[in-house]
Amino acid sequence: MIKDYTINCKGNLINLNVPKVMGILNVTPDSFFDGGQNNSIQTALKQTEKMLSEGADFIDIGGMSSRPGAEIITLEEERQRVIPVLEAILKEFPNTLVSIDTFRVDIANETIQKGASIINDISGGDQDLKMFETIAKLRCPYILMHMRGTAETMQSKTEYDNVTIEVIQELSAKIEKLKRLNVKDIIIDPGFGFSKTIAQNYQLLNELEMMNQIIDLPILAGVSRKSMIWKLLNISPKEALNATSALNLQALQNGSKILRVHDVKEAKEIVQLYLVLNN
Repeated sequence: MIKDYTINCKGNLINLNVPKVMGILNVTPDSFFDGGQNNSIQTALKQTEKMLSEGADFIDIGGMSSRPGAEIITLEEERQRVIPVLEAILKEFPNTLVSIDTFRVDIANETIQKGASIINDISGGDQDLKMFETIAKLRCPYILMHMRGTAETMQSKTEYDNVTIEVIQELSAKIEKLKRLNVKDIIIDPGFGFSKTIAQNYQLLNELEMMNQIIDLPILAGVSRKSMIWKLLNISPKEALNATSALNLQALQNGSKILRVHDVKEAKEIVQLYLVLNN
């Protein structure tokens, strides 16, 4: 059954009945796939224009790499990477719905005030304990991702009796806290590649429908070119587009409403095929 979800982005009601595509814009020197490619305003604008022309529904700006082992940069360094790019995008493409990939309250506050629409928190509120109350005050959609530990430590925290059940339980506890604060627009992200083994990632993907039924909130799937693909297939991230598309279709079939991707054109084609298959 196709579930009908709507999120409110600065007064724009976005219906997720037709799955949406979120284009990744990493303004970092060290992200695992596109590090250094978009960390100037000029290159970031060019990539944004490309993704928007290909049909991206959201642009997700990230100023700090979350690849396994990545170091946590300072608040000021993250700010210097993100704010100028956000301002340039909204000046050049003023109707763009921008998501900000951050776990810091200060960045969340400033970017929403400057016109961003969504906060995408990979730590699920764990790395800045004021995040939930901040989201409640900002009244913006919040992407609640599952992760244990930090980017530096997460791959040592993969002990689960049943990964799907425990991810559901851990997300559900946080959802209850958000709802008590009257946060309305919550999107959940199972956190593929974050504190999970390759096998656990595939179990989660296979059992997304269970998560969808139990939690009953829109799911964002972020598998694009991740190591769960290229390590399994013994290829490089640059060779992982075909397999990414296959997993994105599986994610949609299992209930995901947003695909977070590096390759917007191909993801939009997958959405189109999904809609035909489920008409």
